[in-house]
Amino acid sequence: TLGLPITDEQIQEMKSNLDNIDFKMAAEEEKQLRHDVMAHVHTFAHCCPKAAGIIHLGATSCYVGDNTDLIILRNAFDLLLPKLARVISRLADFAKERADLPTLGFTHFQPAQLTTVGKRCCLWIQDLCMDLQNLKRVQDDLRFRGVKGTTGTQASFLQLFEGDDQKVEQLDKMVTEKAGFKRAFIITGQTYTRKVDIEVLSALAGLGASVHKICTDIRLLASLKELEEPFEKQQIGSSAMPYKRNPMRSERCCSLARHLMTLVMDPLQTASVQWFERTLDDSANRRMCLAEAFLTADTILNTLQNISEGLVVYPRVIERRIRQELPFMATENIIMAMVKAGGNRQDCHEKIRVLSHQAAAVVKQEGGENDLIERIQADAYFSPIHSQLDHLLDPSSFTGRASQQVRRFLEEEVHPLLRPYESVMKVKAELRL
Repeated sequence: TLGLPITDEQIQEMKSNLDNIDFKMAAEEEKQLRHDVMAHVHTFAHCCPKAAGIIHLGATSCYVGDNTDLIILRNAFDLLLPKLARVISRLADFAKERADLPTLGFTHFQPAQLTTVGKRCCLWIQDLCMDLQNLKRVQDDLRFRGVKGTTGTQASFLQLFEGDDQKVEQLDKMVTEKAGFKRAFIITGQTYTRKVDIEVLSALAGLGASVHKICTDIRLLASLKELEEPFEKQQIGSSAMPYKRNPMRSERCCSLARHLMTLVMDPLQTASVQWFERTLDDSANRRMCLAEAFLTADTILNTLQNISEGLVVYPRVIERRIRQELPFMATENIIMAMVKAGGNRQDCHEKIRVLSHQAAAVVKQEGGENDLIERIQADAYFSPIHSQLDHLLDPSSFTGRASQQVRRFLEEEVHPLLRPYESVMKVKAELRL
């Protein structure tokens, strides 16, 4: 197109042999040449004798390898993003359904104010939405290495075009567009900057951290018997303890997520030791960590989608735990109600303090139920508000704006983010245990 002496016949010969790859011959060539790209150049030339003289003309191995890696990275994001969107969608359905269900909140894994099951799920969703946006940003920011030559100066291409700067620029632009990229790096060494790999694996590591937090929460809730991941009818939780219902899917996600998070250390260290225009100690490392990161993230998302499609909630267990803790949390409401009925705040506080300590002793020292409310009902001092106690202990009055927050969050932030992925939302997770 730009005037080099390359014939249509040569181009057609190469096109017709694109998939005609003799891998055995390529392997033999690589044994001799100790160079993977040149092994395939020789093998391709064997299939295309008329084009043999111009194959790889002016190019370098990183023109082949780096540009290919960037295409693969871009396409790999296309596989992950819909899967992450589906997980968010499933959890959003769960959050909407359980938006009003009160549950005991925990800070430091100690009982705290009430929240709702749906609101807690939105904490998970929010992190995953940030990951979705981050992965998409990294994908959109990918730039092609393009046609840059051995040290990035485009000297070989300038020679091919006999010093015509415009044609070199045009070639770079044409190849970039044909590869499906909107822009290429202006500056490269022999490789694209390995900072790109840091950005890619940092985004994936961030997803790993989110999934690890979510699945740790699920494992803790399973221990509390408030929520469980799907459990098959014939599934065995333990070879020794038949009653066990281990959260094996969540455990697997945590295990793989830890691996995913550690992989970002590879590109961090690789980028830091790239001498001048490049050194080859990046190559073997990148062949492992980039592929492993995407494969690991893919497996994690498949598993998490399966979990999110079958979460089981046990409201009675949740209610019982609320009953154990709510009397203590309701003391401030009780004090305020007594003051409204004419009582003295300090006197009421002292009464409540004494009764609370007595009730706490029953729970901690005797293993009994929290009987604070029974003690308040039996104390004539609190008779002005005895009829209000049921209302004062209604769990839904302790969840603040949790329900409204869930609905607003899903409507304003989650659903708009998922719209580009609506066509793939119905796909069920294929989980191979």
